Amino acid sequence: MSTDAQKETLGFQTEVKQLLHLMIHSLYSNKEIFLRELISNASDACDKLRYEALENDSLYDGQPDLQVKIVADTDNNTLSISDSGIGMTRQEVIDHLGTIAKSGTAEFLGKLTGDQKKDSQLIGQFGVGFYSSFIVADEVEVITRKAGSTTAEAVRWVSKGDGQFTVETVEKAERGTTIILHLKADEKEFAEDYRLRNLIRKYSDHIAVPVLMEKPFYGKDEEKPATPEFEAVNEAKALWTRSRTDVKDEEYQEFYKHVAHDFTDPLTWSHNKVEGKLEYTSLLYLPSRAPFDLYHREASRGLKLYVQRVFIMDDAEQFLPLYLRFIKGVVDSNDLSLNVSREILQQDPNITSMKGALTKRVLDMLSKLATSDAEKYQTFWNEFGNVIKEGPGEDYANREKIAKLLRFASTQGDSDVQNVGLADYVARMKEGQTKLYYLVADSYNTAKNSPHLEIFRKKGIEVLLLTDRIDEWLMSHLTEFDGKSFQDVAKGELDLGETESEEDKQAQEEAAKQVQGMVERSKELLKEQVSDVRVTHRLTDSPACVVLTEGDMGEQMRQIMAAAGQAMPESKPILELNPSHPLILKLDQEQDEERFADLARIVLDQAMLAEGRQLKDAAAYVHRLNKLLLELVN
Repeated sequence: MSTDAQKETLGFQTEVKQLLHLMIHSLYSNKEIFLRELISNASDACDKLRYEALENDSLYDGQPDLQVKIVADTDNNTLSISDSGIGMTRQEVIDHLGTIAKSGTAEFLGKLTGDQKKDSQLIGQFGVGFYSSFIVADEVEVITRKAGSTTAEAVRWVSKGDGQFTVETVEKAERGTTIILHLKADEKEFAEDYRLRNLIRKYSDHIAVPVLMEKPFYGKDEEKPATPEFEAVNEAKALWTRSRTDVKDEEYQEFYKHVAHDFTDPLTWSHNKVEGKLEYTSLLYLPSRAPFDLYHREASRGLKLYVQRVFIMDDAEQFLPLYLRFIKGVVDSNDLSLNVSREILQQDPNITSMKGALTKRVLDMLSKLATSDAEKYQTFWNEFGNVIKEGPGEDYANREKIAKLLRFASTQGDSDVQNVGLADYVARMKEGQTKLYYLVADSYNTAKNSPHLEIFRKKGIEVLLLTDRIDEWLMSHLTEFDGKSFQDVAKGELDLGETESEEDKQAQEEAAKQVQGMVERSKELLKEQVSDVRVTHRLTDSPACVVLTEGDMGEQMRQIMAAAGQAMPESKPILELNPSHPLILKLDQEQDEERFADLARIVLDQAMLAEGRQLKDAAAYVHRLNKLLLELVN
């Protein structure tokens, strides 16, 4: 640190150093986005001043015009982006430009691979913002003065992006922030008037404040004005206030990138104006990929809120439920107070009404996408499916709508891709089938190889394979669809409805009678490990399987609860035996009690392993198995 109290040299946070290095080396193919990012930040600064000035108009300091000004200096190879917005104090400069205050930053950096193309995508998910300046500049200078402060309280921040920066107090006549980029020798194009105008129209035409550039001077005989004249390059009208027919798809896409700080196109969007008892406009976007902090509960989320075109807050989370937290966009209301606060938002009945309508609009937008473009919908599901699965438990009123959006893997396919909708499943149900069958497992391989599926394969009945951590919780809230109930094929008595004939049922009863004695012997022997032993008709190839009672918590849910520190009550499965399997017939004929005990315990352990469960005494299982193998060898 310098001995001068007004000037100090500080080091970047470690994460900033890493991000700067990666950004400079990974975003070379998208380098022009730096201008979009800096203009977006400048626009946000103007929005924030407009909001603060609602209660204190002296912050305008006699200069009410909000604007962004771009000045290129080809002689010195510099580019300046200035705004007349809120500005920053010295501490805010240090906090905002020297650190990354985002939850999950370390986790994000841990995912980076060193592969420039892959890292470029990840950085896009994280957001680039101010640090994108260093893609084209070898030195960046920021001069800023907070609205309401004196001309002597301005701050100058300078860095070459090499691990440290200097901060000093300077004078600045006007409020707001000026960023001066000292362009790299091979980036002179970004000081050219024509190039800059094209980029502003391409990326920032939708910005609601004017983006100004110096008027070109073409006069040969006239004298150039002593004071430069500026003109707006962009349309400078809030995009959501325009008619849908007047907005091009490209404009919608660029506005999304401004709102979401993303540089990939959205999958789809919905632009709607509501008039009547409530008046508001919404522009909602469905991103094409999940943000890095989607599962961080403390991460900021929500829509940009405007009231009568005045920006109020960035992350108004009150307008959509948590399971739709990935939606980006803007809502602009005429029915809220301009000085609205988060606390008032939570108590306003208008917000409740708007939340219900906006939630329905998002669900309709997703339903339309699922119908019109299955490939795009699959992209959405792969990114956000687990979040949508939170819906049935959080939003009872829209449970049926959400259920139609769900996608699962099933025995109908040959991969773990979740692309089977419940409506598709119902359309393929067998004659006489009255229930929607599903199986929960830790992995797709465990599910597809489960012995519980044997009878379903034999009869050609489709079973949904649920392997996400949230799936068992989901099914506890999703009890029926299209008037038909769900059944977990690994719980309770198996009901195959009318797909089973009377002959099938009689044959099962006969088989059960023949091995009744063996079942009783097994029940007594294994009473410490299982709650019951019974004959099954769900198996065709395997000797045994374990099932839970209807009210028991499944293994997946037990693991989640245990990881959360919840004490789990003791639960014993039911062992079901296949009376036609040679191993079970052998067990029935075994008179040696020791051999019977070894064989019965091996059958139980194998059934547990087939379910993906861990054995309590794996060594004992191996010992018994080796003992029987040796008898066979001898």
